[in-house]
Amino acid sequence: MRANFRLQRLFVESDIVSGGALPVSDGQFNYLHNVLRLEDGAELLAFNGRDGEWLVRLTYPSRKKILLEPVEQTRPQPDPCDLHYLFAPLKVGRLDYLVQKAVEMGAGVLQPVMTQHVQGKIGSIDRLRANATEAAEQCGILAIPEVREPVRLIDLLEAWDRNRRIIYCDEGAETNNPMSALDGIKEKNLALLIGPEGGFSAEEQTRLRGLPFVTAIPLGPRILRADTAAVAAMAVIQATIGDWA
Repeated sequence: MRANFRLQRLFVESDIVSGGALPVSDGQFNYLHNVLRLEDGAELLAFNGRDGEWLVRLTYPSRKKILLEPVEQTRPQPDPCDLHYLFAPLKVGRLDYLVQKAVEMGAGVLQPVMTQHVQGKIGSIDRLRANATEAAEQCGILAIPEVREPVRLIDLLEAWDRNRRIIYCDEGAETNNPMSALDGIKEKNLALLIGPEGGFSAEEQTRLRGLPFVTAIPLGPRILRADTAAVAAMAVIQATIGDWA
């Protein structure tokens, strides 16, 4: 069932049940009351990543408090997105964009990966989670991706579940077309790895190419920025062997 974009959508932490009442945070109160200027009885959509999406009615039990009363479920909770997105951090503005687009493209896990040539850093995991939540609110997704703490690439690979295939973008591939490499992938559990602006080091490339659970793909004849490469790679994966297919 498609999302209804005519109504405001809001992520809530509480369980959503008929007959209950959902509190909102101070930031959400300010947004609903002072920015949107919603009045008593206004309707919007709420979700928590567990109970589906609900039509809720806004009430003011007091001047400085808002409660959301569930009216009816509008969409059931879908299966969670299973694509893991592994990325080398970028500079703050572009990192925000990268997280938002990854959520829109169906990433279920966001895993920062520290590589040898990484140029950015993760200043705040809470900021990443807030960006992921905002993206889910805006694009109709009912589950908030899990945002994990940064990990070194070498540690990630050593502890990796061999049943989940990692796909990474290889600028040194001999072909420009990723389809032949993707067509050979039979696993349903997938992860996409995008390196830093400077690319993977020679040592990292050798390591990745030698692992049986890793597949390298090209992304056309042009060199793409890391955030552009992420969106392009996720689109190709989802359209061929992911949930678009």
